[in-house]
Formats: sequence, C-alpha cells, structure tokens
Amino acid sequence: MAKYGKTASKRVKSAVSRTKKGTLKSGSGRKVTSRKQAIAIGLSEARKEGGKVPPRKGARKGARKTARKTARKTARKTARKSSGATKRSRSKS
Repeated sequence: MAKYGKTASKRVKSAVSRTKKGTLKSGSGRKVTSRKQAIAIGLSEARKEGGKVPPRKGARKGARKTARKTARKTARKTARKSSGATKRSRSKS
C-alpha cells in the first residue's frame, strides 16, 4: 500500500519547481533554496489540503518522548523520597 497519495506528489512537484524558479518562500518569508525544505513544504501543503500523507516524524516521536520523560521524572521523584527516608533513619541510629 502506498504511503503518499496523488495530491502529495502534485504538491511536492509544485513546491520543487517553485524552488527552482526562486518563488517558494518559507514561513518566515525567506526564499527556500534547499531541496529537502521544498519537499517538506510540499508535504505540509498536501496535509492541509487533506491528501494522503503520513504524520510528521517529529509529531509522532515528540508525543511519545514527552510521555516517557514525565513518567521517568515521577518515578525518580518517588524513588528518591522513599530511599532518602530510609537512609536518613539508618544513619541516625
């Protein structure tokens, strides 16, 4: 099964051709010179249009990473609290 639809290929082709002409601009308004950036812009446009394009890698990984980080932090805090209390009581006696 194909990852990308027809809309995505049309948008990417259009973005790359606009890059070659020098008319494609990024969100900040600067001219895009990188081929990879042109492809990314084309895929982004296809997503907005509702074409068949998988979600951005950063969007997928970012959600998982933040969930893992918060779980680790809470686990560390609880471990420190419980182990810290036992160490103190041992050193006093």
